[in-house]
Amino acid sequence: MTDLSRIRNFSIIAHIDHGKSTLADRLIQRTGGLTDREMTHGQILDNMDIEKERGITIKAQTVRLDYTAKDGLPYVLNLMDTPGHVDFAYEVSRSLAACEGALLVVDAAQGVEAQTLANVYQSIEHDHEIVPVINKIDLPAAEPDKVRQEIEDIVGLPADDAVLTSAKSGIGIDEVLEAIVTRIPPPKGDRDAPLKAMLVDSWYDPYLGVVILIRVIDGAIRKGQNVKFMAGGTQHLVDRVGAFRPKIEQLAELGPGEIGFITAQIKDISETRVGDTITDVRKPAAEALPGFKEVQPVVFCGLFPVDANDFEKLRESISKLRLNDASFSFEMETSAALGFGFRCGFLGLLHLEIIQERLTREYDLDLITTAPSVVYRIHLSHSKEEAAKTIELHNPADMPDPNRIESIEEPWIEATIYVPDEHLGSILKLCQDRRGIQKNLTYVAGRAQLTYELPLNEVVFDFYDRLKSISRGYASFDYHQIGYREGDLVKMSILVNNEPVDALSMIVHRGTAEARGRGMCERLKDLIPRHLFKIPIQAAIGGKVIARETIAALRKDVTAKCYGGDISRKKKLLEKQKAGKARMREYGSVSIPQEAFIAALRMGEE
Repeated sequence: MTDLSRIRNFSIIAHIDHGKSTLADRLIQRTGGLTDREMTHGQILDNMDIEKERGITIKAQTVRLDYTAKDGLPYVLNLMDTPGHVDFAYEVSRSLAACEGALLVVDAAQGVEAQTLANVYQSIEHDHEIVPVINKIDLPAAEPDKVRQEIEDIVGLPADDAVLTSAKSGIGIDEVLEAIVTRIPPPKGDRDAPLKAMLVDSWYDPYLGVVILIRVIDGAIRKGQNVKFMAGGTQHLVDRVGAFRPKIEQLAELGPGEIGFITAQIKDISETRVGDTITDVRKPAAEALPGFKEVQPVVFCGLFPVDANDFEKLRESISKLRLNDASFSFEMETSAALGFGFRCGFLGLLHLEIIQERLTREYDLDLITTAPSVVYRIHLSHSKEEAAKTIELHNPADMPDPNRIESIEEPWIEATIYVPDEHLGSILKLCQDRRGIQKNLTYVAGRAQLTYELPLNEVVFDFYDRLKSISRGYASFDYHQIGYREGDLVKMSILVNNEPVDALSMIVHRGTAEARGRGMCERLKDLIPRHLFKIPIQAAIGGKVIARETIAALRKDVTAKCYGGDISRKKKLLEKQKAGKARMREYGSVSIPQEAFIAALRMGEE
């Protein structure tokens, strides 16, 4: 049992790529968590291939370190390495709730960026003691004094005693450890109170079942104890208690203030919801810990196998991924054009991209992804048969009859964008084009900080890519949802030879529908091969066509054998050909190759 005053629970918060995971590696190495030989690969806590490659953290990780301070006293340090990306913001908030302090890592060359701010504000909301750490001071472009000033001006934290480090070269690591011990407060907790532990994260292990990362607030949790999950309402028997150092070490118990893991022979990760409260069955806590919320998918898209025979393989692969990611949801759907597939829900675009990449890489699947869409709320008027009601729409193809729709609401976000002065004009234009409402524009240390309200629908397509390309990679972007608002939204269908193609239908704002429809028609005109008859490609809203392109017919030269003679003979042959083509157009079906679909659905990326 560890004395409460000797425990320090802290997380490392930073913008992407500011050196968070590298600093974690150095702290593990310095406190003897792993030998130098075991540290051969970097980013110990990022254990997925995709995390290593992209250099991002996807799952929150924890490690328990033993440290003897300069005053000769032993301390237990619990480090939480959190995801920095906006899609995983809820996981970050739960990880922060499990700590008393945070190391704020800022790159000495890049300075403060959008997500640095978002994470700091979350940390301040949890009443954390924040220790600024200026990293990468050995870079030629490093300006630690300027960054100190930025931390004071933008974040509003005193930075005179910021620790200067270079995690890569190991400079200043001892100073960081001393700052953790002296400046971050110990946890509070009552050992004799009923058990109250927060579920910080969970993942599926093929040997142990679901491994649950917990922070004990009050009481203690032991092997053989019967526990109850308060939000899930399920009961389980704890069969293993331990901590990561970063190797698994089994413990007799976890007491108040400690962070570790338990396993309880749970097979389904959906029973373990992030933020849930764990308590004892016989002596339960009076109330759950505050802040629990269900994780709601924000972006939906269809995943279809390129080869229809891979459908079962896709079903199996998605189910396996679901074991490790409770925030990812899916249901089966069919499409006339693409066959059988799944409608999947994600926390955001990065989440979508990661799931898609893992399916392609780990399960060797070729996939077609339909255009991403958000969740719309549709208010239906009441008819004689049924009363007025509100439905949630995930798939544009399921849009009800327009005559029954009273109004449509779409989700909005508040975005914070940091951008150097020279790119400000083009970023403002991008936000205006996406129906943005400017809320704020301030200048700090030679950079503009923009706050915009934007419809999420306009952001899921390609906003992030456009933002990065316009600003040559210098702009940083962070957002949070601010609720639903009514919008003038319509369903745009694409018709090929007067037949609607369900996979290409999308919900757009009436103002941008024509431009989007025209773009789609022009794109399909180049992609669909010519047939023996004319093919009209139309974009339509309801019964009104808003854009049209025509693919010219391939034509056999029927007059080749007429040489000389009367013109009426040629005319007769041409009329006969024309009648045949009209008949063919009536019955002829247009084959749209798979590649045309894939290319058309990537339209949003340009």
